[in-house]
Formats: sequence, C-alpha cells, structure tokens
Amino acid sequence: MDELTPQPEIPGVTTPPELITSETPPLPAPAKRGLRWVFVGENGIRAGWGILLFVLIFLASAFLIGTLVRFLVHPKPVPRGAAFTPRLGLISEGLQVFCVFVATAAMALIEKRPVLYYGYQGTARAARFFFGLVWGFVAISALVLTLWKAGLLGFDGQLLHGGAMWKYAAAWGLMFLFVGLFEESLTRGYVQFTMTRGVGFWWGALLFSFLFGFAHGSNPGESPVGLFSAGAIGLVFCLSLWYTGSLWWAVGFHATWDWGESYFYGTSDSGMVAQGHLLGEHPVGKLLWSGGATGPEGSLLVIPLVLVIALAMWLWWGRRVTSPFAGSGLRPAWSRKQPAIVEATVRDTPLSEAAS
Repeated sequence: MDELTPQPEIPGVTTPPELITSETPPLPAPAKRGLRWVFVGENGIRAGWGILLFVLIFLASAFLIGTLVRFLVHPKPVPRGAAFTPRLGLISEGLQVFCVFVATAAMALIEKRPVLYYGYQGTARAARFFFGLVWGFVAISALVLTLWKAGLLGFDGQLLHGGAMWKYAAAWGLMFLFVGLFEESLTRGYVQFTMTRGVGFWWGALLFSFLFGFAHGSNPGESPVGLFSAGAIGLVFCLSLWYTGSLWWAVGFHATWDWGESYFYGTSDSGMVAQGHLLGEHPVGKLLWSGGATGPEGSLLVIPLVLVIALAMWLWWGRRVTSPFAGSGLRPAWSRKQPAIVEATVRDTPLSEAAS
C-alpha cells in the first residue's frame, strides 16, 4: 500500500555557482620583475651593485683629491726604493682615509644606515682598540725576537735619541693609525658587511683577504711569502670582526704591528723602509727564514705566529661570544631566512667588554 500512498515532494537543493570552489586553489600569478628588481632586493640595494658603487665612489674621490693636490702642491715623484718619510705617509694615508670615509658615508646615506654601521659602532670600542694596540706590538715583538734568537736578524744599535726619538715615534704612530683605519675600512668595512649580506661572511673574507695580500705586490722588495702572510693576517683581522662585529681591535693591531716593525725595530715593512726609526737591524741567512728585504713578514716563521694568534682568539672569544654574523658564515642570502645581525651577543657582558 505504501507504493500507492502519495509521498511529499522534497525540493532539490541548488548551490549557487559563486559558492562552488575547486579542491585546488589557483596558483598566484608570478610577481613581475622589472628593472628595479635587478638593482634592489628585499634588503635594499643588491650586494654586488652596492660594492661596485662603493668602489666607483672611492676611485672618483681619490682621483679628484689627487688632481687637486697635484694642482696645489706640485709634489715631486718619490724615487723607487727611497725611504718612506712620515710627512709623505701622513699626507697620502690621511687622504686615503678621507676618500674611503666619503665612499662609506655615501653608501650609508643610500642604504639609510649610520655611517659607523660598518664596523665602528657597538659596545667596548675603546677596550677593543686598546687591546688591539697591545697585541699588535706583542705579536711583532715575538716575531722579531724569534728571528733574532734564531740568528736570522742582527741589531745595529739605537739610531735615534732625545727629542728626535719622540718626534718620529709620534709621527709614525699617527701615520700607521691612518694606515689601519684606511686598510681595515676599505677591505673589511662596507665591502665585508655587504658581502656578508649577499654571499656569506667567509666568502667575502677570503676574497678581500686575497686582494689585501695581492695589493701588497706593488711594494718594492715584496716576496711571495710576504704576500701570503699579508693575506693570512687579513684573515686574522676578519676573525676578530667575526667574533666582535667591530673593526676596532683590527685597527689597533694593524697600527702597532706596522709601527713596531717600521719605527721601533727598524725592519722593512712589506719591502718598505721608514725614514727615522729607533733601532737599526739587518737580516741574516736565507731569505725564506730571515725575510730578507721584505722584512719579518717575508719569513716563514710568520705562518705559525698567525696560527697561534687565531688559536688565541678562538680560545678567548670563541667560547664566550656568539658571532653577530652567525648563520651567514658560508650561507648566501637566498638560503637564509633572516638577514645577518650586526650586534654581538655575549653571554658574559661585563667580562667581555672589559677584556675585548
């Protein structure tokens, strides 16, 4: 009988077309990459273009300053192999410091960062600079005294006395401070920070330490061992930057290493001899061990010294300091989730700041 009983009619349910969705949402359209994308990335101007622009600004500044100095002063060319005077050094290095500052300031303005961002801000700056000064002189003294004890270097006595001793000490001290500021700012300042942002800290350190050593090839009397040692010492300076995020230790070390080598002990510095040095000396024996005309940096004994310095830095900083560049050591930008942080994280702040 149920078949004959009329059943109520159930209206069909109709889904509006706008509510019908497919199981897989459509893929978003790829972002358009215009001309701006070529030059600017997520973190601002791309690393390669930033370094190129920095170099161009530095070279342009150096050319303009050099042209102006030649027009106003008419300096005489220095004969090759002539002694390097403090007056010449102060002028040339001072102008180079100014040029690298101009290039750094221009890039800081473009990237909207403080001009001291690239290695000269942070905490414990005075302490790091002071201990860099101390260890730079200790390191060159250890190398020179080792050469002397091994019979590879002979001293000829004290050459300066009285007021001349202090005058040349101050002049060369200021000149080599300019050298430290210039060379560290040029090779481990803006370019190193930018390479870290682009391809990783240690790739930039290797590249610019190689260029730092190679650039010494223009010095008279330089040798292959001297070129290698200059690059190796450059890597030590990069190691200090890796641990502290600061160039102050490297600037101090660089200044007193050169001051002790050139003025205090009177040896050749990468083949150059300073006019007005405290002690007289002469190399003895085979060039590979004595350094010859290159100076102590041309001796093979500089290699174990560099390794000892690097080990000491690891023992002092490595266990207490988290590198401000951690996570970007060998990793390029496209493999990182976060950009490099440039402030060191220290687990024991008072001790590290006092002894940095």
